Amino acid sequence: MDEISYWLLRCENQFFVVDGGPSGKTFPRGHAADFGNPATALRIGNWQGRPCHAAEISQPPAHIPGELSLLRPLYGLTGEEAFTLAGRAVELLDWQKNHRFCGHCGTPTAKKSTEFAMICPTCGLLAYPRISPAVMVLVERGDDFLLARGPHFRPGVFSALAGFVEAGESVEQCAVREVREEVGVEIANLRYFSSQPWPFPNSLMIAFFADYADGEITPDPGEIEAAAWFPRRAMPPLPDHASIARRLIEARIGG
Repeated sequence: MDEISYWLLRCENQFFVVDGGPSGKTFPRGHAADFGNPATALRIGNWQGRPCHAAEISQPPAHIPGELSLLRPLYGLTGEEAFTLAGRAVELLDWQKNHRFCGHCGTPTAKKSTEFAMICPTCGLLAYPRISPAVMVLVERGDDFLLARGPHFRPGVFSALAGFVEAGESVEQCAVREVREEVGVEIANLRYFSSQPWPFPNSLMIAFFADYADGEITPDPGEIEAAAWFPRRAMPPLPDHASIARRLIEARIGG
């Protein structure tokens, strides 16, 4: 960590960013000593030809002009690549913080040097970063698209249907089950679109298109606030561009 690196510094769930000139905000660069040699530092990859480290800090560096930003707004401030890097930092910092003790015997763990794993020196249990796979499905019926909104969505915003994969379930089985459970509709002709790591908190979103097969929309009151068919030319407000949900929908309606 003696070389000049980018530093993704998280303070109370916000990232410290500095002025990057015409390109917008960026992450500060420097040696570990410039940022107090943080004990939680993790090497998380490379960016723009330099190493990247992530660390928890108790307060922003007083000697560096900058500001704190929540993770989601970073997409607009720093761009997609930096947003993805910050998401990786969130997941790895959370993993390190949440696995300080062995879940089997309670012994303090140590970070392995060869991989992202916390190891128990007593019983040898390994704790890897948690990844929770989730599916997202855009259901099509001719030129209409089935969209829904949850109670936590921004006012007016609708999105594709989504849910977490359960133990012993394939992503295809999950897609069929989630659509059925959330809106009472059966689907067919499931087609893979793309995937996206989504650090809210540790998801891997796997997105699909599907055709409507049967059923009437019956929203699950515990999950869905509203759901409806929307014609291609009269779509409601959609999720922000940081999410794969937006790209999934725009791939079919044009954006």
